[in-house]
Amino acid sequence: MKQLLASCAIAFSTYSRIPMPQVEWNEKNMRFTLFFFPLVGAAVGAAFWAADRLCGLLELGPLLRAALLTAVPIAVTGGIHLDGYCDTVDALASHASRERKLAILKDSSAGAFAVIWCGVWFVLNFALLTKLESVPTAAAGFVLSRSLSALAIEHLPSARPAAGPQAGMGAALKARSRFPWWTAAGYLVLCALAVLLWGNPAAGLAALAAAAVFYCVYRSVALSQFGGFTGDLAGWFLQVCELVILAAVVLTERVCAIWF
Repeated sequence: MKQLLASCAIAFSTYSRIPMPQVEWNEKNMRFTLFFFPLVGAAVGAAFWAADRLCGLLELGPLLRAALLTAVPIAVTGGIHLDGYCDTVDALASHASRERKLAILKDSSAGAFAVIWCGVWFVLNFALLTKLESVPTAAAGFVLSRSLSALAIEHLPSARPAAGPQAGMGAALKARSRFPWWTAAGYLVLCALAVLLWGNPAAGLAALAAAAVFYCVYRSVALSQFGGFTGDLAGWFLQVCELVILAAVVLTERVCAIWF
């Protein structure tokens, strides 16, 4: 039980700004960190849903609602995944060698392409949120994206060593924690139940299909461009996957409204 609680604390303290007790980062305590990663998504989704309810109670307009719903997930996570997204788009835009791309990921400065594509992400996310109706379905997407991200960490090779000067946080996590396929299946079932009970089933199915397609794209990009995954690539996947899920939900809602 102590190991489970320690792994939970490490997952939440690493991937969110939710206060957690300090625990030592060792192999024993990190053993189940990936298992709790999707639960961080559940906390983000709950905050997302609560923010939407607050907007309804205060009768805020669609623009203020979209702005708040854009800000809440970043406030809960501290922007850690958005940082990885920015580093990755910089590396991909360089069209350099694999070694140079990995060096760009390590660079703490933000390049022009990071700023440009970060702006594009915010504009698209904000615009889609102005049209979102099925908030529970979109909230379940925060769990779905992290389940697929953890599954990728489990099955993709690491582009960096787990130790030494070139080591990365993602490689260290992969070496110490596990996320078997049946764990991902369990989280997907929970997401499906949440969508069936509170969300839009058609939009949920579209979101699952879109996320699965992008998972395959992510796998191809990670292997061909970087030789495996890194923590920054995992952040890129998470941000784009959540945008893809949101787009699938909103577009399905519009199609259903027009044709049915």
